[in-house]
Order: sequence, then structure tokens, then C-alpha cells
Amino acid sequence: MLAILDYKAGNQTSVRRALEHMGVPCTITDDAAVLESAQGIIFPGVGAAGQAMRLLESSGLDGALRRAVAQGQPLLGICLGCQILLERSEENDTSALGIVPGVCRRFPANMTQEDGSPAAIPHMGWNALHVRRPSRLLKDVPEQAEFYFVHGYYVEPAPELVIATTYYGMEFCSVYGRDGLWATQFHLEKSGRAGLTVLKNFYDYCQEAGHVA
Repeated sequence: MLAILDYKAGNQTSVRRALEHMGVPCTITDDAAVLESAQGIIFPGVGAAGQAMRLLESSGLDGALRRAVAQGQPLLGICLGCQILLERSEENDTSALGIVPGVCRRFPANMTQEDGSPAAIPHMGWNALHVRRPSRLLKDVPEQAEFYFVHGYYVEPAPELVIATTYYGMEFCSVYGRDGLWATQFHLEKSGRAGLTVLKNFYDYCQEAGHVA
């Protein structure tokens, strides 16, 4: 079973529906014991970094996430979850979870697209990935696949963790991580078949990893 972290700052129901569509057993929870017993954790999120960190800290779920990663439990961050796994976010000048080395930065003003047109912020809509190194998270994802983005900030993790980048006014990291700890800037649950493939890849990894609480 996968646990979808409920910290009042996400689109957990949409993630659950996507998993249930594929027959993947899952639950939405804010119970640390349930999180610990799950095969893997999905950490989604929408909203602002500062508010999300306050909610995580007030509930103690920040500690639960750090323990999960320290114990080797698979974790997948999505959108805001991707951003606050890092050490700091420029949004609200927030000290984040510090699970992954790196910083979340605001898109610069006055960016332009490749055709010279303005690149509006937030970046909203479908965009492609440029895979920089192989990852089982992206297994069977077609090269031309596009994913759905909604964000005004971008992640800058340690360079060796960058898996894929995307271009929108500038090149930014859109997937990072290592086996068992991944994050995507785009919304997997809103990205159609390609997003479902990535979620299924994460679940398959969790089954193989055989995490035991």
C-alpha cells in the first residue's frame, strides 16, 4: 500500500484517484504510524512553501518524512512536495525540510520563450522533459511525452541528482532524485498516461524494495 501524505496543503484526492484508476492500493493519511507501515510515501502539494512548512512542523509530519527517508522508505515528492524536500525556498524565505541538498528559486522576471514571446509566470500548462540521466522512475515514458506544470518557482538540487530538465524561458530541473527518493515538479496526477506511467513505476519500485517498518 502507498500512503499519500495529508498535511492540508495538497491535491491528495486527485493523486488517490490516479492510483485507484490503476488498481494501486493507497490511502490518504496524516497518521505517522500508517506512513511508517506503508510500502512508500507520496508527498504531493499545492500552495506556498511557508504555509506548507508550518503545517508540516505543527503536525510533526516533517519529522515523519525525515525518518522515512533515513530508514530507506521510498518517497516521491510532487510539485510543492518536490520544492520543500530541499533545504530552502525563496518563496516566503522558507527553511524547508533539508532532505535533499538544494534551493528552490523564483523564476526571473521578463523571461521570454524560444520564439521571443513573453514567458508568463507562473509556468502553467504542458511541457516536455529532456532526460539527463537514466532513471527507473521514467521507465517506458516516451521521449515526446509532455507533463502538466503549474509553478512560479523552480528547483535547483545538487547537480548529481538532476534526472530531467524542462525549458520555459530558461532550463530548469523538472525531475531529480535517486533510487527510492524522487521528486517531480509537474503534477503526475494531471499528466494523463505519462503521469500514470511514472506513478506506476514508483509503485513497482516500492513493491520490489519491500520496505518493512
